[in-house]
Amino acid sequence: MIRLGVVDFDTSHVVEFTKRLLNKDVPPDQLVEGATIVIGCPGESKMSPERIPGFVDALKKMGVPLVDNPLDMIGKVDGLLVESLEGGAHLERARPFLKKGIPCFVDKPFTCSTADARAIFKLADDNKTTTFSSSSLRYAPELVKFMNDPNRGKILGAMAFGPCPLFDKDPKRNPGLYHYGIHAVEILYTIMGPGCQRVTSTHEKGVDLVTGAWTDGRVASVRGIRAGKADYGAVVFTEKGVVQLNLSTRYIYTELLKKIVSMFKTGKPPLAPAETIEIMAFIEAGNASGANHGRVETLTV
Repeated sequence: MIRLGVVDFDTSHVVEFTKRLLNKDVPPDQLVEGATIVIGCPGESKMSPERIPGFVDALKKMGVPLVDNPLDMIGKVDGLLVESLEGGAHLERARPFLKKGIPCFVDKPFTCSTADARAIFKLADDNKTTTFSSSSLRYAPELVKFMNDPNRGKILGAMAFGPCPLFDKDPKRNPGLYHYGIHAVEILYTIMGPGCQRVTSTHEKGVDLVTGAWTDGRVASVRGIRAGKADYGAVVFTEKGVVQLNLSTRYIYTELLKKIVSMFKTGKPPLAPAETIEIMAFIEAGNASGANHGRVETLTV
């Protein structure tokens, strides 16, 4: 059984992942086997510190021992779940574990810059270990089924959409699409794959609309929604027709956890690091374009 630690308790993923790995108050089809949570560190938060006490209580009730210093988990775990809500905190949080050769799952957003994304993967490579990050929406069953359908035809373009609230308390933390728009961006990249070379973005109070041009001539966009009801999904343009995908969130944590456990077992990330880096670059360029009246921005990957 793979022993996992979890650090930084300011997101509900801390509780939801632990419940599924420990089989606590989840239906049988939500249980994920092969790994267990053996220790946790509540850590700190500059975004939602008020959430930590409640999540501490939840893990204590599930019998998870806690430590005050994350370094105290070294030697007691085979892998680490980095759960901080703030993408900008992930590099320094993962660094001491990666340096010890401990693989890390880093929750969304992976980072808040392309430079940090490269740095995390370099740390993993230099220390002969691995790391992985993904939105759970990438593994929504409806999306997986569509992508695996041999009859869907060649994908020519897409518009992915989802909620995109901003973290207004401090715009420097998880700026723009990094905060929650990451989910819709991951949906788009699941459909399109990497290869975007430039973007242009419209940023308004109720919406971010980012359009990317791929190197093979395809065009696709993300609509991050802040006005009106916001669901997750995509409209996909294929050579055989237009497909509307409505994505349910019921199984997304479970399906993501299966991929996380697989990474810890095999040492191989289920998603190529280059794609994760490009996703960070897409958001970075989209944020820059939206702040500059839709100026065309080239991705730096």
